[in-house]
Amino acid sequence: MEQRVSLITLGVADLGAARSFYEALGWEGKEVEETVFFQAGGLGFVLWGREKLAADGGLEDAGADGFGGVALAHNVRSRAEVDEVVTAAAAAGARVTKPPAETFYGGYAAYFTDPDGHVWEVAHNPGFGLADDGSLRLPF
Repeated sequence: MEQRVSLITLGVADLGAARSFYEALGWEGKEVEETVFFQAGGLGFVLWGREKLAADGGLEDAGADGFGGVALAHNVRSRAEVDEVVTAAAAAGARVTKPPAETFYGGYAAYFTDPDGHVWEVAHNPGFGLADDGSLRLPF
């Protein structure tokens, strides 16, 4: 198996509300067959009804919200951009769970959750460069 992530799908309670949240952040989505697709750099980001995603995967949805052991990360080019993204997310309806602060690795980061409780980290890590297209390249 090649080392790659091509698509991230989030199960959401209300597709319209979730789409509105991400579009309020400036993302552009396209609805196709009861899903909303976003181009996110080199990968696809999809919103789909939580029950439908669970059924498609042969899973029982316990309906439990809360931390599920996964965080999505959005790396940015500066500390100021962390502040800008977190401010925009809060204005769009996110719950800021950790305000922007210095990190143990010499960076600057914050966390928020979207309306469905999906965890996002916004980080400026001076050790991780970003290409012009926003793609991340690990330094090791």
